[in-house]
Amino acid sequence: MSPSRTSTWLAPMILCVLVACAANGEPHLSASYYDTTCPSAQHIVQSVMASKVAADQTIAPAVLRLFFHDCFINGCDGSVLLDKTPSIDSEKDAEPNDSLRGFDVIEEIKSHLEHSCPATVSCADILTLASRDAVALLGGPTWNVQLGRKDSRGADKDAAENDLPSPHANLTDLIGRFAEHGLDAKDMVALSGAHTVGTARCLHYKDRVDGGESGADIDPAFAKIRREMCQAGGDDVMAPFDEQTPMRFDNAYYKDLVARRGLLTSDQELYGCGGPLDNLVEMYSKDGEAFARDFAKAMVKMGAIAPPPGMPVEVRLKCTMLNTY
Repeated sequence: MSPSRTSTWLAPMILCVLVACAANGEPHLSASYYDTTCPSAQHIVQSVMASKVAADQTIAPAVLRLFFHDCFINGCDGSVLLDKTPSIDSEKDAEPNDSLRGFDVIEEIKSHLEHSCPATVSCADILTLASRDAVALLGGPTWNVQLGRKDSRGADKDAAENDLPSPHANLTDLIGRFAEHGLDAKDMVALSGAHTVGTARCLHYKDRVDGGESGADIDPAFAKIRREMCQAGGDDVMAPFDEQTPMRFDNAYYKDLVARRGLLTSDQELYGCGGPLDNLVEMYSKDGEAFARDFAKAMVKMGAIAPPPGMPVEVRLKCTMLNTY
């Protein structure tokens, strides 16, 4: 067989080996997935994250937010990490994602892993591990991460524009958005506790604080302070979700909700209507350990959201771009 014919014959065969197809839509996840193929994987992720967060604590909530925005669009498949190309409309360019950060951290972790275990650890798994470590590095819980995800060979900007929960959403819409991904109301309340760290732009909370002094669902003093910040700094001014411990992963978020000091409309919607959700928020506000346990369980559950059946997937060699074959 001539060299040219050999290349022609091998190309589709290599493609089939390197590009998997999520035929069943369900990756087979296991905490021991890389124990043999890349035993240093979790240590490498944790080491880079520890270094980055030590230099800049805001990296931790940024990475945690990346994970959420990835999983809610076609499952936890690393699609949010892809740059725009002639064939890809990047999810990074969707309006809800325009303030996402932490891409460089994930790429740095990937570079270390490619050196130690080439073409083995997916970007989707890196992001999942990094989000767990982000929480732990800010004093929050840790948990066993189920691994074995693959990276999608595409992105969905339209879904990123339209399908992520809005900071202006009401409770009915929020419950529906989470239910679409197999997450119940308890998961939603626990996962929302990620807002115990990080910040939000005035653009996303000014609707709540404008004219809020007479609102029954907002503390007047809190509304006044936040409104004045918006007026002075404009739409891009940032405010912490929790003023008291903005970079400590604790249960302060729920104490703020009970005090009617939730920053976003979608935050305060979790509390104030009575019933089971109010009881849950009040429990978390008093019992930080219960929140930590339920948050960890909900993160594992969210991390299991699978890509749609038939989506082409692979283990990317760079998180920002597809492999070439």
